[in-house]
Amino acid sequence: MSQFSSSASRSFKIFFFVFNFTFLAHAATVPSSKTFKYINEGGFGEYSVEYAADYRVLSLSMFPFQLCFYNTTPNAYTLGLRMGHHRSESAMRWVWDANRGKPVHENATLSFQRDGNLILADFDGTIAWQTGTANQGVVGLDLLPNGNMVLYDKRGKFIWQSFDHPTDTLLVGQSLRSNGTNRLVSRVSEMDGSLGAYSFVMEQRYWALYYKVKNSPTPLLYYKSDESGDGQGSMASPQFLLQTRVRTGLCF
Repeated sequence: MSQFSSSASRSFKIFFFVFNFTFLAHAATVPSSKTFKYINEGGFGEYSVEYAADYRVLSLSMFPFQLCFYNTTPNAYTLGLRMGHHRSESAMRWVWDANRGKPVHENATLSFQRDGNLILADFDGTIAWQTGTANQGVVGLDLLPNGNMVLYDKRGKFIWQSFDHPTDTLLVGQSLRSNGTNRLVSRVSEMDGSLGAYSFVMEQRYWALYYKVKNSPTPLLYYKSDESGDGQGSMASPQFLLQTRVRTGLCF
């Protein structure tokens, strides 16, 4: 009986420790000083940017990256990450979009909440995009020098990062994993940021380019690289290139 009680006691202690650790991790909240709410309103930026877009700059920045609301058609805004400097206006590029193909309007809001969720909501409160990180132990948000926007816990572990959700650009230090869900997909056009016809993916021992034919259930493979590696790795943007981008079937 004593041996049984001792064993039960140890099991209870282990259970209590695991439960308590999990509870504390999920109970962590973002300090009020680190929460924010940006409203899409006011004047536009003065510099020339890609797609001849109008844009509003948010305070979240890390040179040469800056988070903005931008639009290519009136009152249809994308939350995007801009890369560049006003001294080189022709090189200012949009390298990541949050709500791709799901634009918001004037007075939309971007909110970083106490529960650790980052939410983009339209003027009527409709959620257009979110990180889905509520109650996962997030305590802060940061934009890193390499252009990776991250939500992290108290140990510094990334709970969510924009590098896991690329759009049409692969930045230095960012990678596509073999058989992963992330891929680069072109825009429909300069005016329409929805998913386009061309995609760039990492598949086992090679990288491949696909073209999506209208009304076709599956995209068509039109280029495949030579095989290399063990099929378990990833493809990173080359260090000598600032970025790799899929536009109209070409990568540069």
